[in-house]
Amino acid sequence: MNYLTENYRPNKDEYYWNIAKETAQRSTCMSVKGGAIIVRDDQIIATGYIGAPRETKDCFERGTCVRRVLNIPSGQRYEICRSTHAEQNAVINAARAGVSLLGGTVYLYFVKRSEDNFVNAYPCFMCKKVLINAGIKRFVGNDADGKIVSYDVDDWVKDWQENDMIDDTKLYDSKYTKEEVEKFKHNE
Repeated sequence: MNYLTENYRPNKDEYYWNIAKETAQRSTCMSVKGGAIIVRDDQIIATGYIGAPRETKDCFERGTCVRRVLNIPSGQRYEICRSTHAEQNAVINAARAGVSLLGGTVYLYFVKRSEDNFVNAYPCFMCKKVLINAGIKRFVGNDADGKIVSYDVDDWVKDWQENDMIDDTKLYDSKYTKEEVEKFKHNE
């Protein structure tokens, strides 16, 4: 598929995902760029990017990333990160505007900042819970090759109803080892 041909017209997922890509350019994380948009009824209702809370200094302004200074691996200890995730910021921005997200779709674009290499754009455990509670019905991101992937949020809910949420296989893929998850399950 050649995006440069004059007859090419992106499908809706490509169209909205590319808008999320532009949103990601505002990210203030030193490690990654991430942008999210929320669409409902074929209309963009909120945007968000990875960044520090409003009116606070981000990592670039401070000249350092506290998680890197402390040698914390990517995907761990989000609670001490200066930034809020792109999906969370989009949900927050919708709330600030008084806009319902029920039945909406989140589009997330996510790359490593240094090389613009794709990484899996999939919500972390915290963001997944926020999206479920916000009433989001579909999540569209990218895989590590930059291909668009889509998930039905109802499948996440069904999985967590049938299994313990800590058994979520995506948790193993990105953040923790199976051994660490087993420790969580047994309160060790």
